[in-house]
Amino acid sequence: MSQIFFDESQLSLDDFATLCAQSTDKKDWPLASDVALNVLIYQRRDLLTAASSQPQALLSELHRALSAGPGVLVIKGMYPDKQIIDRNSALFEQILSAEAASNSGADHFAAAGNNGRIWNALQKVAVRDADAFIDYYANPLLALICEAWLGPGYQITAQVNQVRPGGKAQQPHRDYHLGFQQNEVVKRFPLPLQILSQYLTLQGAIAHSDMPIESGPTQLLPWSHQYQAGYLAWRDPQFIDYFRQHAIQLPLEKGDGLFFNPALFHAAGNNLTHDHIRTANLLQVSSSFGKAMEKVNYITVLKQIYPALRLRTLPEAELNAVIAAAGEGYSFPTNLDTDPPSSGLAPMTQQQLLRLALTEKWQPEAFNAALDEHQLKRQA
Repeated sequence: MSQIFFDESQLSLDDFATLCAQSTDKKDWPLASDVALNVLIYQRRDLLTAASSQPQALLSELHRALSAGPGVLVIKGMYPDKQIIDRNSALFEQILSAEAASNSGADHFAAAGNNGRIWNALQKVAVRDADAFIDYYANPLLALICEAWLGPGYQITAQVNQVRPGGKAQQPHRDYHLGFQQNEVVKRFPLPLQILSQYLTLQGAIAHSDMPIESGPTQLLPWSHQYQAGYLAWRDPQFIDYFRQHAIQLPLEKGDGLFFNPALFHAAGNNLTHDHIRTANLLQVSSSFGKAMEKVNYITVLKQIYPALRLRTLPEAELNAVIAAAGEGYSFPTNLDTDPPSSGLAPMTQQQLLRLALTEKWQPEAFNAALDEHQLKRQA
């Protein structure tokens, strides 16, 4: 597309279909174990081995898979310890039950009442059970895929989605940022910014239940992220019809991870079962250069988990993953009058403060006080 600004009249279903007709060739992806319906399949053990022996090649392949490749991949057995999944699932049920009376948890792309939704599940889990939070986010593969797409300093948010028997499919859509804007807003952004949007967010889902096809796992349209005008196209009836004819679904097992480019056309499927509740923890991970969709009170998260975390001895990769999930990793914005950098050009981040406290074995009271002071200095 040669124009920088454009509108719906310039959409081309033929161009879209040509891109979506591409095939995923296993030989182009040496670390993948398989290709299923154009989706790249990776094994937990293979990724961990590659992370220790060829980390740059691994990060490069994962990034290419989400950009130049089909735009979607599955990590089989990402959470091999199902007790970690089950402990968090039990917390999800507690939260869903507590929030049911308020009629909260509506879905963006499905009718209210069809799905159970927990917004800001990351913070709510940390408040209820610090050890459950630590065990869950101490997954080095989670940190690895996030950094492959976004680089360091990313910010994780989590929203639980539960589709009950009879739950209806979502509308096909793209995701945050521009996927949450109406077409009149999208058209105001030049095409390079629309393309940039997909590089600011990683979409993920951790399966908290087995997901056979009849339970409605996510419908995916591999390669659709490569259509540059897609943020204007996903509401178009012709594109919706094409999606419904060509989207694929893969069964997942509890503990598997699904990750995709936010520009990929996708939608939760129909749960056609009579007794199977499909539950996923949806991870929306933001670049340090972007703005996350949800506001998470990381002060609360850090204060809740620090007493437990300081008593744990975790491998470095797992500790790094927890720290990356629990606090802000980017120095800005801040008040440079009151929060000047102590060395270099950037002030200390929450993640750096947490690491310092753990290294120096601070008492929780000392860490809380330092965290409050750190936050106060950043206010204008």
